[in-house]
Amino acid sequence: MTTMILQVPDELENEHDETARFIAAKLYEAGKITLGKAAEMVGMKKWDFAEILINYGVHMLDSSALSAINDAEKI
Repeated sequence: MTTMILQVPDELENEHDETARFIAAKLYEAGKITLGKAAEMVGMKKWDFAEILINYGVHMLDSSALSAINDAEKI
């Protein structure tokens, strides 16, 4: 993995882990990385990370899967 330096407001100085989890969750949500890579990025096991996605408003299923579920519910 590549290391990146990110400038954040002083208010986030003590929120390193939370900020990293948020960024990983949003990258996963955007389809930029897999669930496994997002978990690896923050040093968590994949299924442990999947459980905290809800804290960031991220669904584990992607939008195409959610659309398919919604379509199936209409039948």
